[in-house]
Amino acid sequence: MNMPQRTLGPFRVGAIGLGCMNICHAYGVPPPREQAIGLLRAALDAGVTHFDSAALYGFGASETLLGEVLGPRRQHITLASKCGMTVEAGDGSVRPGRVIDGRPEALRATCEGSLRRLRTDVIDLYYLHRWDRQVPIEDSVGALADLVRAGKIRAIGLSEVSAATLRRAHAVHPIAALQTEYSLWTRNPEIAVLAACRELGVSFVAFSPVARGFLAGALPDQAAVDALPDKDLRRPMPRFAPAHFARNLRLLDGFRAIATELGCTPAQLALAWLLHQGEDILPIPGTRSVAHLHDNLGAATVRLSPATRARLDALINPATVSGHRYAEQARREVDTEDSA
Repeated sequence: MNMPQRTLGPFRVGAIGLGCMNICHAYGVPPPREQAIGLLRAALDAGVTHFDSAALYGFGASETLLGEVLGPRRQHITLASKCGMTVEAGDGSVRPGRVIDGRPEALRATCEGSLRRLRTDVIDLYYLHRWDRQVPIEDSVGALADLVRAGKIRAIGLSEVSAATLRRAHAVHPIAALQTEYSLWTRNPEIAVLAACRELGVSFVAFSPVARGFLAGALPDQAAVDALPDKDLRRPMPRFAPAHFARNLRLLDGFRAIATELGCTPAQLALAWLLHQGEDILPIPGTRSVAHLHDNLGAATVRLSPATRARLDALINPATVSGHRYAEQARREVDTEDSA
């Protein structure tokens, strides 16, 4: 398909990108290697040009797969990855265990590892995965600015930060993109950071745009939640706890009905809503399924009238969604504005 193009910092990319966490990390048992490779190849063949990974995903496995599959097409894609949250250990420059580490020496070391795994000389867009509150944001962004000057990365991004932190960072070096969770059922960016991005000319990348599968119908009842693997990241999230989930399920019938009226799938409706929020919004749904990949990309052709958007906003919003998006520990790790 001819994917509409949008601006991502200094780059032009397809309006819908691919989040590359699902292929190796966080949603239970990772898929077989060949399945992950097949998905990435299918994304390339379908015209996806924006691929988003992180050193944390699969503890390097996501970047390794991307390097293997995307290498021959490197000049035709925009490659994004993240530093500042790692599980690497050993040489003293990176603290052992899963930590948020924004020290300049840690960011430099993580970047070198990412470059090797991605099989590239330069990463197009490199995010600070989380702000390490023990390190001034100016110091972390200054280290990333050094990587830009060294030709290791082309542009700097931030993930899960507030409008105030974005402004502090942007004063050190232009920030190309800010990434955080955004969907019909997670509206935190609308509090302040989305407006700050528009004020500063920063692109907004929306992860978990189909509400961690909820809006796509991946978890149609409590039994589906109960069947999630122990290590699935949704298990500790309050919105999937029985009491909250029962209330959230009530939103799905109306949502599915609107999708049926429009002749699209629920996943496409969720993504189309995001695309209609502004030309500066770039969703990056993740999946392990080629069929779901093509379904997601089809959202680019779905048109929503103002009346339909108003119906969606009235149906699913902070007042109707039950539970916080993150459990307590994860809430402490992010810097985003919080309406819950």
